[in-house]
Amino acid sequence: MPLNRRKFLGRTAATGAGVALAGAAAVGPAEAQDFGHRDRRKKRYAFTVMGTTDLHGNVFNWDYFTDAEFDDKAHNDVGLAKISTLVEQVRKEKGRRNTLLIDAGDTIQGTQLSYYYAKVDPITRVGGPVHPMAQAMNAIGYDAAALGNHEFNYGIPVLRKFEKQCDFPLLGANALDAKTLRPAFAPYVMKRVCTPHGRDVKVAVLGLTNPGIAIWDKANVQGKMTFPGLEEQAAKWVPRLRSMGADVVIVSAHSGSSGTSSYGDQLPHIENAAALVAEQVPGIDAILVGHAHTEIPEYRVTNKKSGKPVVLSEPLKWGQRLTLFDFELVWGKGCWQVESVSAKVLNSNTVAEDRKITGLLRDEHEKVVAYVNQVIGTSSAAMGAVEAPVKDTPIIDFINHVQAETVKSALAGTAYASLPVLSQASCFSRTAAVPAGKVTIREVAGLYPFENTLEARVLTGAQLRAYLEFSARYYVRTAAGAPVDPAKLTNAESIPDYNYDAVSGLSYEIDIAKAPGSRIVNLSFEGKPLDDAAQFVLAVNNYRASGGGNFPHVAAAKQVWANSEEIRNTIIGWVKAQGAIDVARFASVDWKLTRDGVPVF
Repeated sequence: MPLNRRKFLGRTAATGAGVALAGAAAVGPAEAQDFGHRDRRKKRYAFTVMGTTDLHGNVFNWDYFTDAEFDDKAHNDVGLAKISTLVEQVRKEKGRRNTLLIDAGDTIQGTQLSYYYAKVDPITRVGGPVHPMAQAMNAIGYDAAALGNHEFNYGIPVLRKFEKQCDFPLLGANALDAKTLRPAFAPYVMKRVCTPHGRDVKVAVLGLTNPGIAIWDKANVQGKMTFPGLEEQAAKWVPRLRSMGADVVIVSAHSGSSGTSSYGDQLPHIENAAALVAEQVPGIDAILVGHAHTEIPEYRVTNKKSGKPVVLSEPLKWGQRLTLFDFELVWGKGCWQVESVSAKVLNSNTVAEDRKITGLLRDEHEKVVAYVNQVIGTSSAAMGAVEAPVKDTPIIDFINHVQAETVKSALAGTAYASLPVLSQASCFSRTAAVPAGKVTIREVAGLYPFENTLEARVLTGAQLRAYLEFSARYYVRTAAGAPVDPAKLTNAESIPDYNYDAVSGLSYEIDIAKAPGSRIVNLSFEGKPLDDAAQFVLAVNNYRASGGGNFPHVAAAKQVWANSEEIRNTIIGWVKAQGAIDVARFASVDWKLTRDGVPVF
């Protein structure tokens, strides 16, 4: 389904203004508010903006990979059905007409529910279904949602279909048409909130997405869209919104607040730029933060130009939290002025699921549960990921085995067929497990919850050594002889599990007593010390190959093959074709943690 340029640009031209008008319907009257001992003669008004982010396809409080109710160590709950209950409670307390509801992106990827309606029974087919996330968010009554980077994982046609199915606009002021450099989506929406004082409050919501899309989903967006920096586009649009009469400006940004990037210097734009936007661009009152999967109830940043505080809040991922921005306004100088803003988050584990939402999507949920529980083969032994972050385990070996076999087969008969094939894989989920005996789709899919695809890149021995050294930063430096607590040994520098790679086909030790950068010892290939000049093919996921995690050399390495199929499906297809997983074929201990040559485990 190619992009129709005429329709595309026509829709683009309409969204910037048309959506603003469509969103301008009055939200209704509200009762006058009294804020303590302040001057009661002044006209005052209060309203609340609720926010979610990184929903990642979660509607039900259900884990499709374990086929059970979701649970974690903190006993969080997930899903829009829980969020809906919280939203209705807030609307009842504040008055529905005194509230808005927005999202900061990453909506249509992440669970088997969202995958099913993108790939198995896609919403893009003629007469196809309505995406469950669109159904749920429409029913709850969202006012706007920013685009997340994962919105582009399934390609622009799926995203455009989802956009049409939503009763609210998808916003992305810095998602531009690559040819015209005009917004490819609505940059903003302007909502009118009616007050009892005869003058509506005009609330502008500006949507900003992540520049990393240009790297992570290059295959889907190259030549079609471009993604400039958040600060640049906010500086362009915020003054316009103020000149249009916006009394309140809220940014919904799919960008963390840390000021860092995982893709290094491959783009001139910051990945996690929300706090920089608050600091550099005057005229913003609050920012709903997304992308980083962290919980920030309230974070205040002082704008360098205006000296005014900007309130940031990031609710925890998957519908675990709901942010509330409470605005207090006062009438003065012929307009509404923001007197104060505060933020907090509500925990979705405090409420029951909204039966309106679970009932609406019960059929879709049950269809996906049946799909993921299909038996596709058997395994000769049980495999688990509990120890995968600290030990070479068969379950990670299995991923690498399938990836290496796939690349070897693809390169057969090419100029690169004679090069040794290595493979990288990460522990994406410490709860992933494959049982002995019958194996289902969900158990295999649970090994690889991300929509990554597979590539083959050529690296030298020296480059692979640097790659492994970079990966080994993941471990907390622990002196020889000091006690070892496996629970405190990993995630140094806040490195997530998915940014620690084990490379199969090589043998090596990681000396965690040494400083990062000098930890890889006894690195060998086929029993001999690794030749720095030798060439290898690395089977690598597209996220890593595109610069995700900022690993050295791989993004600039020559690509000799790439596949558009998700690695998850490649593994599922391998199991279906083989019929059996013979663990003895691939399980081996090729890397281990040491201290001064003594194994840690």
